[in-house]
Amino acid sequence: MFNPLRGRFLPLCAIATLTVLPEVPLGAQQPRAILDRAVADFENGRIAESAAGFDTLVKVQPSIAPQLWQRGITLYYAGRYADCRAQFELHRTVNPDDVENAAWHFLCVARAESTAKARAALLPVGPDARVPMRQIYEMFRGTLSPEQVLQAAGSQATGQFYAQLYAGLYFEAQRDDRRALEHIMAAAADRYADAGGYMHTVARVHLGILRRR
Repeated sequence: MFNPLRGRFLPLCAIATLTVLPEVPLGAQQPRAILDRAVADFENGRIAESAAGFDTLVKVQPSIAPQLWQRGITLYYAGRYADCRAQFELHRTVNPDDVENAAWHFLCVARAESTAKARAALLPVGPDARVPMRQIYEMFRGTLSPEQVLQAAGSQATGQFYAQLYAGLYFEAQRDDRRALEHIMAAAADRYADAGGYMHTVARVHLGILRRR
């Protein structure tokens, strides 16, 4: 995802730099502590607790809500698809170029309605130069296949990770759990931990959910 505060793309593992939160308490709760707890809950598969934490955070500090793409991902796994969609639409106001934001918006709409509705509502993006983000966007548009995205990933671990992750998520939107599992399992492999950062955690959480189905 894009860090609007620094004007460049960052690995999603750099989560602590993505929001500027005061270290002083607002009322009885410190926003930084709420954020850290919500993230830790997500990382450990406590989806309901993570969603509740992010909800508390936006109540305590509403101004930070547009930056919380992490909240949108948690809401997806919590099954709160309308709230998930709204969060990614809000995030686009501070991060209009990011393909991942558009992809997660697509996933929320697809789960709530249909892939056809999701494709019609696909958010526009700007110049996201990361490999293979252009091809990932075209896959969600319906003009490229997941196989073409994987071919475009190149030899670098980062590109391969994102190709596997978003191919898996695309198949989930198609209700194809078998192929979703294949690619999410690949993305969750230990060798992609550094390349994927926070999104590698997403892959691991998703893999656990798929295995419990």
